[in-house]
Amino acid sequence: MKILLCGGRGQLGTECNKVFGERHEVVSVGSAELDIADQEVVYNAVRRMRPHVIVNCAAFTKVDACEVERDAAWAVNVEGPRNLARAASIFEATFVHVSTDYVFDGKKKVPDPYYESDIPNPISYYGITKWEGEEAVRVECRNHMILRTAWLYGEKGGNFLKTMLRLALKGHAEAIRVVNDQFGSPTWAWRLALQMERLVTKSGRGTYHVTAEGWCTWYELAAYFLDRMKVPHRIIPIATSEYPSAATRPSNSILANRRLKEAGENIMEDWREDVKTFVDRSREILLREAAGGI
Repeated sequence: MKILLCGGRGQLGTECNKVFGERHEVVSVGSAELDIADQEVVYNAVRRMRPHVIVNCAAFTKVDACEVERDAAWAVNVEGPRNLARAASIFEATFVHVSTDYVFDGKKKVPDPYYESDIPNPISYYGITKWEGEEAVRVECRNHMILRTAWLYGEKGGNFLKTMLRLALKGHAEAIRVVNDQFGSPTWAWRLALQMERLVTKSGRGTYHVTAEGWCTWYELAAYFLDRMKVPHRIIPIATSEYPSAATRPSNSILANRRLKEAGENIMEDWREDVKTFVDRSREILLREAAGGI
């Protein structure tokens, strides 16, 4: 199977490149090689490559920056998937698009999760663009999969766990203040890539929630991760109101992998087990990188 992987240089794209590459022919491109916001460029690239599947991991994911850089966010998160989905439809490819928990408003009472059938109501511009991107995909390409995930982490790129590690290694006298009233399911990029490959192989269709099992707060995640890393730390829980930001975040980002389970295809693990395995595999790499950035 020939797969065009867009956003192949990022956190999730890097893992997808490795996982998909074990069984398929993968053409991995970053923004420098393929501007997904340019309809003509996308059309010509897909016409030339003729992939069986197009996987889109490209996204403008800086949530606060989206509030200011709205044109750039719209181009990548809406026009990009629209162009890719349209080209996929024209050249009879399946289109796989990665979306987010931020399409929901987070007003459900914890621990009630969000299901694929729940109606989105984004409360940030990032969430709005991701929802509009989903809708564009549904309009443009019948053979599509939309995979909503949350709280992604991995070896590549920047993420919350790496930030916590870097701050802990600095050893400042001040404690690290971490939000303790936002809830979600930390998801390992490598595990997500495995699940994506399984769905592609099984010819999945429609919208799926794909996150780790279980849930926690950002504070609980930081404490668990740093404990597993065996890094001394002093973190304190705070309320979201004590950490002002440009974008509003949903307080409940818990997604239920209902459709995966109904199809008998769910291979997602408990978030604690995945963080533990991630640390076991990547501890030395993470420590070297964090030490270099201090």
